[in-house]
Amino acid sequence: MEKKEIEAEIITIGDEILIGQVIDTNSAYIATLLNLNGISVKQISSVSDNREHIIKSLDEAQQRADIILMTGGLGPTKDDITKKTLCEYFNTSMRFDEQAYKDIEAIFAAYGKEVTPINRLQAEVPEICITIRNHNGTAPGMWFEYQGKIIVSMPGVPYEMKAMMKNQILPKLKEQYKLPSIVHKTILTQGIGESYLADLIAEWENDLTTDNIKLAYLPSPGMVRLRLSAKGNNAEKLNLLVDQKIEDLKKIISEFIYGYETFGEPSETLEQIIGRLLKEKKQTLSTAESCTGGYIAHLITKVPGASEYYVGSVISYSYGIKETELDVPKEIIETKGAVSQPVVEQMAKAIRGKYKTDYSIAASGIAGPGGSTPDKPVGTVWIAIATSETIISEKFLFGTNRERNIQKTANAALNMLRKELEK
Repeated sequence: MEKKEIEAEIITIGDEILIGQVIDTNSAYIATLLNLNGISVKQISSVSDNREHIIKSLDEAQQRADIILMTGGLGPTKDDITKKTLCEYFNTSMRFDEQAYKDIEAIFAAYGKEVTPINRLQAEVPEICITIRNHNGTAPGMWFEYQGKIIVSMPGVPYEMKAMMKNQILPKLKEQYKLPSIVHKTILTQGIGESYLADLIAEWENDLTTDNIKLAYLPSPGMVRLRLSAKGNNAEKLNLLVDQKIEDLKKIISEFIYGYETFGEPSETLEQIIGRLLKEKKQTLSTAESCTGGYIAHLITKVPGASEYYVGSVISYSYGIKETELDVPKEIIETKGAVSQPVVEQMAKAIRGKYKTDYSIAASGIAGPGGSTPDKPVGTVWIAIATSETIISEKFLFGTNRERNIQKTANAALNMLRKELEK
């Protein structure tokens, strides 16, 4: 079976997803795995444990996609109706699968238990399906070929689904279809808003269409990820083409780029980058935080091995702590305000000296929603980086949302330090 572009649809089944009790991580895993192997995902849907809803979703999915991958609703209890609904949908009856039952027996034997009558029913599958063995649970998967389409039903338990998808379903799909190559590469930027970035790279973006490359903007607080996507028959040529476009982009926005991400592979976060750079230089870091309340320290210490380079922090949330712990003169706070260049620079200088580190970060701002003044609206932040040679500082205006202001401040501070470390 050959087709230029193979499209898939993912359907997750379960009331627990729709009420927000369980987060659907299955779709993200399946979509990533499919894209890495040349299968485009047309749509992702979540439906309830309801016969009519499942049937309607299947009917609609077959109008859009070649492959329909379903997860959930295969448990042994009465609320799990997916298998029964599929049996009805394909107008077939149940059969007892001996291999599936042996797998269930092995699962129970590992715990020193006998198979219960209700779990014995797990070995019953629709007559016309190809059974997909489950080595990690009691519910086998089911593969149907119907009216030129492939429909696969898998357990909703992520651990079981992932093994089944990777080791059995994907290899079978690759045997059945001649798949094109899909390349996704992402540029990570910080310090420029989405709309400003779009204006800056408009000409470069327009040129992408000539080579059938798609661009997606993926914004988050203080950051924008730019994902380039290309499809074709030659993966090597696609990668070279996308890499060249990235090189062209670097000439335009190099000051805002802090990293890159290859689809399906973990990318370095800002805190990981500064950790790596500090370890390479065998240098240390301390922080003094006001408006972020320790969030910068939290990000830094999320990285395993941070104790090699991170010494500690003073959370100087009050004026008094700024004065007693960081030697900020009271008269400067009274005349310039706690959110000011001289205050934040003194904070950075003092914490570096106090903890005897090579670098320090300091941040002071108005996170909101209160605390603003006519000349200092909510979102006003000063950040300083102190080194053995100098202190650099910068003022930011981030916005009115408290949580986002804290995140943006931390990301901006880490990026300022990254730039210093890379000099």
